[in-house]
Amino acid sequence: MKLRLTDIAIKRLSPPETGQVTYWDETTPGFGLRLSQKSRSFVVMYGEKRRLKTLGRYPNLPLSDARKEARRFLAEVDNLPEAVTSAPIPFADAKARFLAHCTRRNKERTVKDYTRLLNRHFTFTDDLHEITRSQIMKVVSRLSQTPSEQEHAYVAIRTMMNWCVEAGYLENSPVPRMRQSSRSRERILSEEELAAVYKRAKETPYPFGPIVQLLILTGQRRGEIAALRRSWIADGIVTFPAGFTKNKREHRLPLSPLALQVIEALPETDDLLFPSRGDPERPFNGWSKCKARFDTDLPFSDYTLHDLRRTFSSNLARLGVPIHVTEKILNHASGSLVGVAAVYNRYSYFDEMGEAIRQHEDFIGSLF
Repeated sequence: MKLRLTDIAIKRLSPPETGQVTYWDETTPGFGLRLSQKSRSFVVMYGEKRRLKTLGRYPNLPLSDARKEARRFLAEVDNLPEAVTSAPIPFADAKARFLAHCTRRNKERTVKDYTRLLNRHFTFTDDLHEITRSQIMKVVSRLSQTPSEQEHAYVAIRTMMNWCVEAGYLENSPVPRMRQSSRSRERILSEEELAAVYKRAKETPYPFGPIVQLLILTGQRRGEIAALRRSWIADGIVTFPAGFTKNKREHRLPLSPLALQVIEALPETDDLLFPSRGDPERPFNGWSKCKARFDTDLPFSDYTLHDLRRTFSSNLARLGVPIHVTEKILNHASGSLVGVAAVYNRYSYFDEMGEAIRQHEDFIGSLF
């Protein structure tokens, strides 16, 4: 059934008593609205086999955005080769097209991660349809010594192969459903590992080296350190404004003498301590590339920058710092003070925070 799709027309449509019905847009061939008792979803039909792809539900996905997405998708499919049964495509070409697709749809960081992982680990020279499950899992298995890298590589190749099925390159993905065990949410660096990372950070030039030093010394989130401003720091205290922090609350944090030394040694910039290379008004954001380069001189790489925050918290516990003080330093929204205690206990524990920070700095010094 054809209809000129407009917001008014869509709102006037009545759902069928049973099943579903599709209204095809008169202005955009292949684009339509599928209507049922429970939902209204935008769809696009493509390929010789008249496959159907769901774009999203109305009104969560606005009509104008859905129409643009349909046109983009149809143009992209038209530029792809025919189905693999009639026109095989080299794996390298499919990978290049997948990454080009990601550039239009994903965040810059995601694109960089997928590019690095696929180009580093998956360098098959066969045609795409000749790639077997055993070939892929052999690559994934070789990364068992670095669980985080292994999981990320698995996700990248599985995402790519699923996209190849959706785009018409493959009938089925050769990547099996597999649950990888990741240590990223449990990883705590040992004293030797922490010392190695801190030493490497001291040797690494601005901006990434000082950022890692401050992550270790303060326990703050990487986005908070990258966005630090000189106007937030006074009298040895950094005040993260309300609305900037994850829990939308102002966060006052005493800085240790060593953290202040790191900050004072930074090059002269405007208000941002770590501005982006391409835009001085935006904070540093080159995480993936810088960490990969940072890890080349370390004997391990299966850790994330967030693991430094977890390690910071664990080491405060080892030093005997009360959990409610640690929660204040980390600026956790749901800390150890809950219920009535959270309502009536408005004490800032600021002095205790400063003492804990100093204890932690002494601990870091003892590692060398």
